[in-house]
Order: sequence, then structure tokens, then C-alpha cells
Amino acid sequence: MLKLTGLTLALALTAVPAIAQTPPPPPPAEAKMQAMPYVMAAGMSDLYEINSSQIALQKSQNAGVRKFAQMMIDHHQKTTAATMKAAKAAGLTPMPPTLDAGATASINELQTASAADFDRLYIGQQGPAHQAALDLHQSYASGGDKAPLRASARAAVPIVKQHIAMLAKLNKGAGMAGGM
Repeated sequence: MLKLTGLTLALALTAVPAIAQTPPPPPPAEAKMQAMPYVMAAGMSDLYEINSSQIALQKSQNAGVRKFAQMMIDHHQKTTAATMKAAKAAGLTPMPPTLDAGATASINELQTASAADFDRLYIGQQGPAHQAALDLHQSYASGGDKAPLRASARAAVPIVKQHIAMLAKLNKGAGMAGGM
């Protein structure tokens, strides 16, 4: 049985906030092929990006992070509108996007992050979130069940790839270890 001394326990507990990071969960498997789950997952992904980036505009003091956050808001509002338009063209009536418990936990982590930890946490969440979004859009674009949504997913892929490339530069330029 492992015994922790008071000092070891104190060090372990104080280290947790510095390494804790809650990326939003990946979309469900059916979202990669079925129209309504895809629309819901893409909308939730965009909503997470918009909400997390609004927090970044409020909390980050890093000009590069703030510029990236504003671009996330602008781009993800456009991809949401394009997905909703494509869904309607496919004969669907999508509900407005909402966040699930995992994405909400990610947002809460950003809201409560200290100024010293915020940029690292924000960038650290963005990497896995964008990788999951890329997988979602690529998968639906190649095998989704509704043509208008496949086209919308195809159009989203280069945008998400651009975001991933910018994250890598931001992560490297800001010296943020462990972000991606």
C-alpha cells in the first residue's frame, strides 16, 4: 500500500492544477456518418470554440492568444451558419447547438483558471478539440449520409487544418509546453 506523507500529498495536490487540463470530449461515432448526430456534434464543437475563445478575450494578456481567440469566434460562427444552412438543405430541422457535460467542464476550467495558467489551459484544450473536429469533418465528408452536409464538412476541413497549424505556431511561439 502506498503511503503519502504530508509533504508528498501537499506537493501532489498543488501540482494538479498546473497539469490539469480538460479537453472537450470527442464526438460520438455515429456523428461521423449520420446527419443529425453530425450536425449536433459540429454545432457543439463550434459552440465550445466560440465560448472558450470569448473567455480568452476576457482573460488572456497574450496578444497572440487574443488574436487567435478572435479568429476562432469569427470562423466558428461562420462554420456553424454553414452547417445549419446545409442541414436545412438536407431536409433537417436542427436545434441550436448546446454543450454537453464534457464541453461544459472544459469551459468551467477556463473560467476558473488563474491568470498564470489560463493561456496554457486554453491552448492545451484547443489542440485536442481541433483534432476531434478535423476527424469529425473529414469522416463525415467522406462517408456521411447527406450530400449538402458532406459538402459543408469538406469546406470545414481546411479551416480546421488552418487552426491546427496556427495553434502549433502559437504553442511554439508562446513557449507553452504540453499544449498539443
